[in-house]
Amino acid sequence: MPVPTLRRTFSLLTAAFAATAAALTVPAAPALAANPYERGPAPTNASIEAARGSFAIAQVTVARSSVSGFGGGTIYYPTDTSAGTFGAVAISPGFTASQSSVAWLGPRLASQGFVVITIDTLSTLDQPDSRGTQLLAALDYLTGSSSVRTRIDASRLGVMGHSMGGGGSLAAARTRPALQAAVPLTPYHSTKSWSTVRVPTLIVGAESDTVAPVSSHAEPFYTSMTTAPEKAYLELNNASHSAPTSGQNVTAAKYSLSWIKRWIDDDTRYDQFLCPAPSGTAIEEYRSTCPHA
Repeated sequence: MPVPTLRRTFSLLTAAFAATAAALTVPAAPALAANPYERGPAPTNASIEAARGSFAIAQVTVARSSVSGFGGGTIYYPTDTSAGTFGAVAISPGFTASQSSVAWLGPRLASQGFVVITIDTLSTLDQPDSRGTQLLAALDYLTGSSSVRTRIDASRLGVMGHSMGGGGSLAAARTRPALQAAVPLTPYHSTKSWSTVRVPTLIVGAESDTVAPVSSHAEPFYTSMTTAPEKAYLELNNASHSAPTSGQNVTAAKYSLSWIKRWIDDDTRYDQFLCPAPSGTAIEEYRSTCPHA
């Protein structure tokens, strides 16, 4: 056979083999899906310090007369449901206070991708355990009969609170271990041991707190939580008991947001703000169980 013919034959055979190999090639496996609970863009330090996140929000008033188990409140929620359902958080005020003292956290957290209810308690004099029960009642209302119930993933819930409301959030976590996160803000409670709490908990104390001094409240609460799967203690530098309610404390807000994002949404994109331990002039001390499991 002439050489040119051999070359043409060889080329044809090579092309046929390549085509056959391409047809037999197994397609590459698709990339793993992102965490289905992630809501919103990748976070930055600027985004977690911002007064508002990426979600447009609306709010609805919950009349005291329309509910049982707590004193009514205000629901803040993302208006866009294209990303799916959201985790939910109930927030309690402290002794003698109304929901107005913690209301600033409602739109701030909701705009980051949560349904939030700030509650009024049955009485402004209610003690921490009662406030814990009321926080749980508010979550049950949110997921069971509220006008936004279809927007909520009832398996992803958390509690927050200030002062006796912070003590209430610890009580709620002790009562309902299925909660995904708790954030007591300058918490007050006569109980000092919380060894049975199994909810990831961030305790925020204030260095100059004379109402609930960290030495007899926030610090022993944190230390006693020996069975909590994850915990952290953030002490605000040169701050008073009212720091989480007055002046919209950015430090308390940014780490509270990071905590509930990490544990309610299982969003590991927020680990970077919690591990390694954050520091700076606004933080007197930070302790934690880093690295997170």
